[in-house]
Amino acid sequence: MYTHKVKYYETDKMGITHHSNYIRWMEEARVDYLEKIGQGYDKLEAQGIISPVIGIECEYKETTTFNDDIEIDVKVKEYTGVRLIIEYEMRKAKNNALALKGISKHCFINSEGRPIRVSKENPELDKVLKELVEK
Repeated sequence: MYTHKVKYYETDKMGITHHSNYIRWMEEARVDYLEKIGQGYDKLEAQGIISPVIGIECEYKETTTFNDDIEIDVKVKEYTGVRLIIEYEMRKAKNNALALKGISKHCFINSEGRPIRVSKENPELDKVLKELVEK
C-alpha cells in the first residue's frame, strides 16, 4: 500500500484534484511497489531493461481535495513475459471511499528500444511477476 497526501498545487480552482495528477500517483505507487518487491526501476535500468507506459485507463469514482490521504493499492493484473498490466485502486484514507480504479500497460525494451522477453533477460523478474499474477 502506498499513501499520497494531496498537495494544494494538485487541485484546481474548485479545490478538487486535477484529473492528470492521478496518473502521476499511479507512477509513484508503481515505483514504490517495484522497489518493495526488489525490482526497482534503478535496478532494472542498470540491467538495460526499460519498461515504458504504453497505455493508461482511469475510472474516476469520487473527487479528492487538498490534504486528503490517498491509499493506493497496486496489483499485477496480467503479465505475458513481454507485456505487463498493473491495476490500481485509490481510496480516501479517512472513509475508505473509492476515488479511482485504473490500469497502466507496459512493455519491456532494451536500451536500444527493442522489445525483449523478460524470461531471457531477467529470469528473477520474470519469476516474481508470474508469481504476483497468480495471487
